[in-house]
Amino acid sequence: MEKELLKQVPSVESDAFSYGRHDGGSSASRRESEESFESNYTYVKEGTAFSRFIDSFKPINLEEDGYDTTGMTPAEKSILASARHPLAKRLKSRHLQMIAIGGSIGTGLFIGSGYALSSGGPAGVLIGYFLIGYAMLCVVNALGELSVQFPVSGSFNAFFSRFVDPSWGFTLGILYACSWLISFPSELIACAMTIQFWNTEINSAVWIAVFYVVIVSINFFGVKGYGEAEFFLSMIKVLAVVGFLILGICIICGVGEQGYIGGRYWHNPGAFNHGFKGVCSVFISAAFSFGGIELVALAAAETKNPRKSLPKATKQVFWRVTIFYILTAIVIGCLVPYNNEQLLNGGSSSDITASPFVIAINSAGINVVPHIMNAVILVAVVSVGNSCVYGCSRTLASLAVQGLIPSIFGFIDRAGRPMFAIMFTNVIGLLGFLVLASDQDKVFTWFFSVCSLSSFFTWAAICFTHLRWRWALAAQGRSLDEVAFVSPLGTFGSYSGIAILIFVVGGEIWVSIWPIGSPASNITFWQNCLSLPLMVVMIVAHKTYHRTWNQFMVKLEDIDLDTGRREIDVELLKQEIAEEKELLRSKPFYYRFYRFWC
Repeated sequence: MEKELLKQVPSVESDAFSYGRHDGGSSASRRESEESFESNYTYVKEGTAFSRFIDSFKPINLEEDGYDTTGMTPAEKSILASARHPLAKRLKSRHLQMIAIGGSIGTGLFIGSGYALSSGGPAGVLIGYFLIGYAMLCVVNALGELSVQFPVSGSFNAFFSRFVDPSWGFTLGILYACSWLISFPSELIACAMTIQFWNTEINSAVWIAVFYVVIVSINFFGVKGYGEAEFFLSMIKVLAVVGFLILGICIICGVGEQGYIGGRYWHNPGAFNHGFKGVCSVFISAAFSFGGIELVALAAAETKNPRKSLPKATKQVFWRVTIFYILTAIVIGCLVPYNNEQLLNGGSSSDITASPFVIAINSAGINVVPHIMNAVILVAVVSVGNSCVYGCSRTLASLAVQGLIPSIFGFIDRAGRPMFAIMFTNVIGLLGFLVLASDQDKVFTWFFSVCSLSSFFTWAAICFTHLRWRWALAAQGRSLDEVAFVSPLGTFGSYSGIAILIFVVGGEIWVSIWPIGSPASNITFWQNCLSLPLMVVMIVAHKTYHRTWNQFMVKLEDIDLDTGRREIDVELLKQEIAEEKELLRSKPFYYRFYRFWC
């Protein structure tokens, strides 16, 4: 594997990039403004292939490229290093498109939807997926607006500290990183259990070792390796779901041994199971299915041209929610009754026999499909495991450059990889070998309790951060004219997203205290909601340690609205945005309709 070292081409703009207040006034031409930051560099080959490979693991030496780092803190050096290194900006539009559409589709959809169906019934699943899906549209559009404007390392993790409060950034960033960190060994175990569908003679630890090496190797190729792997793995998942939907509709209409099904199971055994409590129980399964939908924004800092590619990827989320979740909820609700024995007796979240996809097609008498679906589930699990390493390592690196955790996690090598954060995530992945322990289910249940509700907190915080960004623009006398991508849902989307997520968390707490079919349970509550008091404790501890109780949030007038922009000439940016809007208005209706949704 050959690596290329970099030399910077001298540029009058290079020292002005992103890391100071910029109020416009640059004489840069339109062409220079449109170029990505990578254009300040040229690729050169130095030394042998082996020496280039070894050098790629070394830290970036900022002094070599003419940067005066005197007086810079380690965090400032790491921010500058991760921002200016072009190998960290290798994702293309097609990568972001696939990450947005199918990047983290995994067992949550293929198998977890079965648990949701058995708990809430077909109508409960549809309502739960619709509510969470709408909230996700609000979250991703709000995050897209911020990430296009500020494609910085860590995306929303950095925005929490910048627009709200560093204590928020620390707490939510740690919980978010933990959610990926704990998921990694869990996904490795899921890989081994999926393989057992075909072979039970080989020890599960062998398969864990095999898939561990595969996932670790992909991430050693940096963001380019992650992007290419996700592109092809996501394509397989997308084709599988679309194929199932087409086949499912055919089965509903009478293809298969069961004859015409229609809405039979909505009447018998019924549309709902366990009433409103059943609907609330669907929320956590839906969150598990939608988890990782924000990864597309996390990748913005490593994208060549986020202003062009990220808005398109953000709009793809609508189709992901509509096709892969809403339509899937309708189809499986028509194909599988919620009292199906295989749904109720599924051994685990990785038990393919409990997948409503497999149950539906088996019931139609199509026997080869379980093997195909098992292969798809295996692809999905590897994809999510790959995302675990990427999501955790980038989050840890972002927290480090903000000075919220030890700076060693912000180490960026010459290939643009947060190498220490990647290695730390890989080490935690070795917990997957707990599959050999008899009580590994209990261990991972308590591991996941640490971040059980963290996804809801993170999504709500993104919406609130978007509101703070809009309020800060108004407070500083600035307008949306300088915003490259404006969320189509606006502040209404952020307000409504927060309201729905608060409602969902309340419902989950209720179901955790009084579980379905069981008396009030202290253990169940802590397993499902431990992250709630933990979050409060972490915020209090961080504020106490740094003695920042005198500042509840960053003042709107003090929020930095410029650092991190790719475009440093605000007036030129306003002009370009106005011209793009005028050009769009001149197009036919069908084109404007297409651009609104795609």
